[in-house]
Amino acid sequence: MIKIFTTETFDKLFANLDKKIQIKAAKKTEVFKGNPFNQILCTEKLHPKKFDVWCFRVDINYRIIFKFLERDKVLFMYIGHHNKIYNYDIFK
Repeated sequence: MIKIFTTETFDKLFANLDKKIQIKAAKKTEVFKGNPFNQILCTEKLHPKKFDVWCFRVDINYRIIFKFLERDKVLFMYIGHHNKIYNYDIFK
């Protein structure tokens, strides 16, 4: 089972999401905890790959960006609409 930690940024963004998206994110997070590479999540490594940052789908529009801290520990860094997350400066 994956243990999830969150950044302050992630927590603030999550709190400001529509309730329906929060519910979807919670459900997908449960899937993620069991298997972060479950096909339903469409998990992918983001570019530039050297930063080792990943994302998975909450739904067709929303993504969660995360980083593996250890094999069974991850840090959720950002949640948002896919049009915005790829402009997010997560690499600093």
